[in-house]
Amino acid sequence: MAKPKRYELTAEQWRRIEGLLPGKPGDPGRTGADNPRFVNGVLWVLRSGAHWHDLPERYGKWKSVHKRFSRWAKAGVWETVFEHLIDDPDNDYVSLDSSLVRAHQQAATGKGGGQKGGTRLWGVPEED
Repeated sequence: MAKPKRYELTAEQWRRIEGLLPGKPGDPGRTGADNPRFVNGVLWVLRSGAHWHDLPERYGKWKSVHKRFSRWAKAGVWETVFEHLIDDPDNDYVSLDSSLVRAHQQAATGKGGGQKGGTRLWGVPEED
């Protein structure tokens, strides 16, 4: 893996999660050869706070990346990764502060009264 660009995983970070992701030999469906590019694209959107359609082309077509992100969310892939990282006894690299948490500017208005129908998956557009 080359030196990561802004918002991308380092080789060590990738090593920690690659075995948890779909696309390994023996898994049904396609190979996960592009998993690093895909995961880095997801991280770019989530860390930058940009819209999916602003995803740089180096990560693939934004709509394909978003659709795959949503499928993985519904299948519990992201939850598995988070649980693995949280359970890591050497999790000195885990850090969360207000500089990492972003809210849309309209989130401060207090309008809307919460989600209808339960928890919303990250990155999945709301239905009208």
